[in-house]
Amino acid sequence: MHKDKVQIFDTTLRDGEQVPGCKLDTKQKLVIAERLDFLGVDVIEAGFPVSSPGDFKSVQEIAKIVKNATVCGLTRAVENDIKVAAEALKHAKLPRIHTGIGTSDSHIKYKFNSTREKVLERAKYAVSYAKSFVNDVEFYAEDAGRTQNEFLAKVCEEAIKSGATVLNIPDTTGYCLPEEYGAKIKYLKENVKGIDGVIISCHCHNDLGLATANSIAGVINGARQIECTINGIGERAGNTALEEVVMILKQHPYLNLVTDIDTKLLYDTSLMVSEKMGMMVQPNKAIVGANAFAHSSGIHQDGVIKNRETYEIMNPEDVGVTESAIVLTARSGRAALAYRAKKIGYELTKVQLDIAYKNFLDCADHQKEVKDDDIHRIMKTVNKISKIEMA
Repeated sequence: MHKDKVQIFDTTLRDGEQVPGCKLDTKQKLVIAERLDFLGVDVIEAGFPVSSPGDFKSVQEIAKIVKNATVCGLTRAVENDIKVAAEALKHAKLPRIHTGIGTSDSHIKYKFNSTREKVLERAKYAVSYAKSFVNDVEFYAEDAGRTQNEFLAKVCEEAIKSGATVLNIPDTTGYCLPEEYGAKIKYLKENVKGIDGVIISCHCHNDLGLATANSIAGVINGARQIECTINGIGERAGNTALEEVVMILKQHPYLNLVTDIDTKLLYDTSLMVSEKMGMMVQPNKAIVGANAFAHSSGIHQDGVIKNRETYEIMNPEDVGVTESAIVLTARSGRAALAYRAKKIGYELTKVQLDIAYKNFLDCADHQKEVKDDDIHRIMKTVNKISKIEMA
């Protein structure tokens, strides 16, 4: 069966870097950009060139080294922004200018002190001006999530006429519900002339914890690009997490949607970005968190030891994790203790396991986790008792 490709647009180096305290220098950005290219992302948003000389240099240098992905620079609907971005991208093998303007009534009234008509004209000019520098122009309708659908459709249609190749429909404030966001994409697909000739892109924020769900709703309804970041880092509560949307599409083949991401590199890439940005990944983070494949409940541990699929819907090796972790706590059972003991060289009889488990529970009641060193100490006691009983 034919599967449609969903492009992965990574904005770790632009939206991700907007997190307070996560500033990267050009050298660090180059390392991450190379990894993203190797990971298989389709588009790398390298930065916002006009924002600072440092960002301009970073985009320029990234454009020189990226071999496979499109390199993208962000701009406002401002002539100088676009001109500067074009200059920064001139060495890119596949350059893209990402320009746009706020389209919600809130942005038009309070941010621009303008009118819909004037915003529409600015959008048209920005796209056509960007098109004079590059063939690939992405238009973003900022705060599309709160933009009235009829006006959003009108803006999108004019952007297409002006030369846009990609239409970005951002849920900038993370306000939409998945059904609402999916319906917005569906409305555009059905009501914008020329929409079949461009790619619709989802750019969702996580203010209500719905960024991933909204992005998936978007591609189910016809979008074919997801804008995301490694570990879901980004402005405020963050962006759609790359590793989450990629694995959702992989684990739900009936959606008939695929990406080019090498999923076995996800965990290492997560660690790299976390280290370089100084942003710890929460342990319970989906896919790449330390506990994503860890089991501490005795019932879960027994099931996973017998058959991994009883409590895991993904093979940890598919995301670059070597194996599931059986974490020994006071909630663990005999099966987990025997499993971990065997891992470090002890093949326990039933009698030895009974003795070891009593000692294990004493240890587990006094500390959060029982480690391998603790098991070695427990086994010394077991061996002494076993020798006495044999004598």
